[in-house]
Amino acid sequence: MQLIKSLSLAVFMLLATFGNKADGLKVGDKATDFNLKNIDGKMISLGSNKNVKGYILIFTCNTCPYAQMYEDRIIELHNKYASQGFPVLAIQPNDVGKSPGDSYENMKVRAQEKSFPFPYVIDETQEVTKTYGATNTPHVYVLNKISDNNFRVEYIGAIDNNSRNAAAASKHYVQEAIESLLAGGEISSKSTKAIGCGIKWGE
Repeated sequence: MQLIKSLSLAVFMLLATFGNKADGLKVGDKATDFNLKNIDGKMISLGSNKNVKGYILIFTCNTCPYAQMYEDRIIELHNKYASQGFPVLAIQPNDVGKSPGDSYENMKVRAQEKSFPFPYVIDETQEVTKTYGATNTPHVYVLNKISDNNFRVEYIGAIDNNSRNAAAASKHYVQEAIESLLAGGEISSKSTKAIGCGIKWGE
């Protein structure tokens, strides 16, 4: 019985890790703008903040264990790079009928508990998530501003290479991408495998 439980858990984690394949934006594509509701009730778009150089756009949620393990690192990324022009913008992509813990009200609770210093918006129709091609939580898109209200996708994938232990991560993909953009250099790893829970799609 214990073996069956262990195998079932292993299968669940495998499915959660890789999610479903989706088409979407690729590195080098123009980022699609959106207008989504933040936890404070205001609508947020890529053009809402005129002073940015880009965004660390992260599809994440309340309930996924992987997303929870990365929350402090996401906060750290915002605190380090928002003042340099690359703030975090977090999008909750899950269908709340399939994942009630990710409802708008629960998003507000989670954001307050963790003192999120960045916008946390909900993609109620999941159209933005589909357009970008996000498959997991968390799934990161680093955007670089190329002109007024125009952003280019510069990196897609994971935050780093160790979801369970931040201190043990040897590759910090998002940090390295932002540092390269700030220095005017080339990003060495432009795409990595996003590791996390598969997005919960509506019917």
